[in-house]
This record gives sequence, structure tokens and C-alpha cells, in this order.
Amino acid sequence: MNTSATEHDCKHSNVTEGLVELQPRPWFCPRMLSPVLCSDLAALEPEYTEADVISTVEFNQTGEFLATGDKGGRVVIFQREPQGEYNVYSTFQSHEPEFDYLKSLEIEERINKIRWLPLHNPAHFLLATNDKTIKLWKVSERDKRAEGYNLRDEEGRLKDLSTVTTLQVPVLRPMDLLVEASPRRVFANAHAYHINSISVNSDCETYLSADDLRINLWNLNITDRSFNIVDLKPENMEDLSEVITVAEFHPHHCHLLAFSSSTGTTRLCDMRASALCDQHAKLFEEVVDPSHRSFFSEIVSSVSDVKFSHSGRYLLTRDYLTVKVWDLNMENKPVETYQVHDYLRTKLCSLYESDCIFDKFECAWNGTDSVIMTGAYNNYFRMFDRASLRDVTLEASREVCKRRAVLQPRRVCVGKKQKETDVSVDSLDFRKKILHTAWHPKENIIAIAASNNLYIFQDRLTPNGHHNTPEIQSAPPKWQTQPNPPTY
Repeated sequence: MNTSATEHDCKHSNVTEGLVELQPRPWFCPRMLSPVLCSDLAALEPEYTEADVISTVEFNQTGEFLATGDKGGRVVIFQREPQGEYNVYSTFQSHEPEFDYLKSLEIEERINKIRWLPLHNPAHFLLATNDKTIKLWKVSERDKRAEGYNLRDEEGRLKDLSTVTTLQVPVLRPMDLLVEASPRRVFANAHAYHINSISVNSDCETYLSADDLRINLWNLNITDRSFNIVDLKPENMEDLSEVITVAEFHPHHCHLLAFSSSTGTTRLCDMRASALCDQHAKLFEEVVDPSHRSFFSEIVSSVSDVKFSHSGRYLLTRDYLTVKVWDLNMENKPVETYQVHDYLRTKLCSLYESDCIFDKFECAWNGTDSVIMTGAYNNYFRMFDRASLRDVTLEASREVCKRRAVLQPRRVCVGKKQKETDVSVDSLDFRKKILHTAWHPKENIIAIAASNNLYIFQDRLTPNGHHNTPEIQSAPPKWQTQPNPPTY
């Protein structure tokens, strides 16, 4: 993969020295896709608006489909072809801008999160949400159409009944493949604050939605009511000390959920103990030495993303400067801590003035929970190998990504450059940032969203067509199956 950003940014909580630089792994870019423009890498940077910026990326459970949402309320679904490339499968407008007349508040159409439902039939279902409304979408294929109706003509208009003298049996005729996206459920009017996350439960019947102060539990078949399971709103809003930043269900146990807050804590809740989960079962918090606290300590400790490992044993949390791995059996400290861009500690003041310090970076596990990925600035993204404690910095941009070109490692230096390819921390472009990432659940394929562009990378293929993965062996996770699939 790559050398670290400064000397060695990746560290283990129980290991203080002896880290080894990671050799560059052969990651290549099979294609760079854009939900707005599917352009070749040789093309110039296209003009785009704020509505074209990608706001979420999500693989489905098999990895065959990849969904992206943007700030314009659009959802673009990519399907993996037999050759291995992802091409546009369906595009539809999920949300429209609205206006709350009661609060005189504009509701943006931006897609905050997308979550796929487990596959039970040929149709695909996914949840998409903006700040206030969650929608369940059905995406299905149709390659036949009915003809020969008795009471309607070929255009669907009713016939004059006096002209109907014979009866015929309608027949199905082949037609060009048509992919249809239709809304099946609309879940609205349940959140007073902006929705920041949704998560589908392993029981395949319920899901949660979280805003700044509350978490609601929904049934996928019931749209007019939900159950409030977490409520952090104080009686006096002046006493408000923290807000919910993200919430996630456990991948296997339907009664467990985790949510993080702006104070840097992550709570594990058990719905078997109480219908209202204000009292957590476990609290994951790393105690900070008071002598090391500063004005920015609480800001940079705010957790922006939480992901359970596929095994369900670990929690991955991302704050502004680090990613941490927590063992569910140990609350007092993380078992692993990785520095993402520690070289920014001296620039927190300028990052605060530009509001960059409030950026929300996501994180992701690979299919075997052995490698962690997260984004950074200058269109860089980081990978950390948990077994070898080695790390890599790679870049996702049109300038360095050519079709089937191998990505070269990047290095950010604080002082004098040691190599020609080194990048000074003072020359980083903070307008270019990788906030949204996703990892294929079974293979070493990753999706990176940078502005309005979607980059898909995978391991270099050997001449026989197999993945060259000497360090990371990819295996499918143990997905929970349901004997009686629900009806949507």
C-alpha cells in the first residue's frame, strides 16, 4: 500500500514502536464514474453545480450494485458487469426541495444516507433519506408488456363499450429491458431535527432513524407511526451538552444498537432491557489527560461515523483526526488507534476559521475486517492493515487516475520534502476532501466519492484473471438469512 503521512501515523494502543512501512499494494482504477457525467478519465474536469456533489455511497449486500446519492436529491445505481466494471443501472429523483411553513424552514433535497435492504426476490429495495423524510424505493426490471386488453386500446385509453364485440385473452410481448424505480413507502413527520443516519435491523422488519437528539424505531410496513427509543433532549435546551451524530444497528443481534455523540462517546444500547434506551448498556470513551485539553479538543473528538465489524465483535469510530477500533468487551479504551492526518494538529485554528474542522468523514471495513479505510483532504484516502500495523495513503483524482493505471502512494511531509513526490502540508487543498467511502462486502473493491465524481478501485488482476491479494484474503461475511422474508 503506502508509507505513512508523516513518520508513521498509524499506531496501536499497545504498541509504541517497531512499526513497519507498508509496501505499495497494486491498487488500480478500472474506471472513474460520475453520477452526473460518466466521462472518460482523459476528459477535462466538467462543470458541475452544488447539486451534483455526491453525499452518500453504499454497496448492497452482494456488492453487485452500488448506490450513490447527491445534494440534488438524485439516486444513481450502478451495476457490476460480467467484465467487472460498474455501469449505470438506474437513475431517479428520490427527494424534492420542500418548505416547512410552520417553522418557515427550507428542507433541502440532499440525500443524507442510503441503506439497502436484504435481497429476497428479483426486485431491489433501498431506503433513502434527506433531512426530514425517509423513502423506501423498489427498483425492478421489466422486459415484457401486456397487450390485447378488452376494455383499453394500445395507448391505455378506455374503449367505447359498444365497440367491444369479442373477448380476447391478453398476452405478454417481449420489450426492451426497462428498469423502474417506484416509491413503496414514505416515512415522514417523525423528526424535529435533521436526520443524520438510518440503519436496517438484522430482523429485516425494522430500521432506525436518528437526528440530533432522538432515535426512532420504524417498522418497514408501517409509515404513520414510529417508536422513540433514545431521547437526549433536555427540558431546558440551555442544558444541552451533546447531540447524536450517528447510529447503527448490530449486524447480527437485532436488539443491539450503537450511537455516538459530539462529545466523543459511543453508547451500546440493548432494547431488551428497556423500551427507552436512554440508559446505555455500555459506554465507550477514551479518557483524555486534562493537561492536554485545548479549545479544539471537544470539536476534534466528535465522532462522525460508527461501523460494526462484519463479525459484530468490534466497533469502528471516526473522529476528526483518528479512527479507533473498540472491542465490545472492553469499554475503557480502544484496542487500536490510527492517526489519519496528525500533521493537521498545528493547523486547527485555520481549519476552525474555514469550518473544515466540522467536516464529517466516514470509515469502512473490508470484507474480512482486516483493513480499515477512511478519507482525508487533498482527495487522499487512508488504509490501515490491522495485522501488520502498516498504512497507505492514496489519491483519488483525475490527474492521477488513468484507466487501469496503478495508484501510487502519497506522502505528506511537515518539514522539508524527502522525495520529489512528497506533498507539503502547507500545499494541501482543503476544498478537495474524501468524506464518503464504501468497501465491497466480499472483494477488494472500494468506492470513493470526491466532489461530483465516483472512483472505483480494485486490486490489480493477475494474468489468469484472479485478484492478486497476497496480504489481504477476502472472504464473504456471514450474512444473516431470514426464513420468512417480509413483504414491502
